[in-house]
Amino acid sequence: MAQLQKSIDKKKALVKATIELVNNNGFHATPMSKIAKMANVSPATIYLYFENKQDLLNQTYIEVKAVYTEYAFETYKETMSVEAGFELIWKRIANFKLHECENAMFLAQCDNTPIIDETSRQEGIKHLQPLLDLWTRGKKEGIIKPISEYLLYAYAINPLSFLMMTQNRGSFVLNKTHIDQAYKAAWDSIKI
Repeated sequence: MAQLQKSIDKKKALVKATIELVNNNGFHATPMSKIAKMANVSPATIYLYFENKQDLLNQTYIEVKAVYTEYAFETYKETMSVEAGFELIWKRIANFKLHECENAMFLAQCDNTPIIDETSRQEGIKHLQPLLDLWTRGKKEGIIKPISEYLLYAYAINPLSFLMMTQNRGSFVLNKTHIDQAYKAAWDSIKI
């Protein structure tokens, strides 16, 4: 049992090191040797858990995406109205992006680069299914604009990444009023 926990701890340390190094140095300036050193394991240990750097990045992406979406949908109920459901999900996503900065920054980098393979990207999209289903219901009810989910995401959710990066740089500090204004702008961009 202790050996299993030690193995789990090593894998978690590798994932954490990957996130931190990618956030600080980018994908290409994050060699496996640096990841191993930061995780305090031998470079060979990485290959017990991951086939290669691509596999490490893909698995880390899927794991972080699962944490992100589990948080986003934790209190959402399918019986909510479209607007109430979207507001709840949007505000939880905002909270995650503004308070779980390391994970959110890693996802933003992954979403804006071709480094994550298409299979992993599609796996990540599956985690967003409750939001996609809400938008489908909203389109059927004539509440949400009948446009692509990619466009809905680009206009309603992606601006949160910009706000997160701006806050992280210290250029702009978001308060509750800003969050409420940003939500209203997001809702207005996708509702009919």
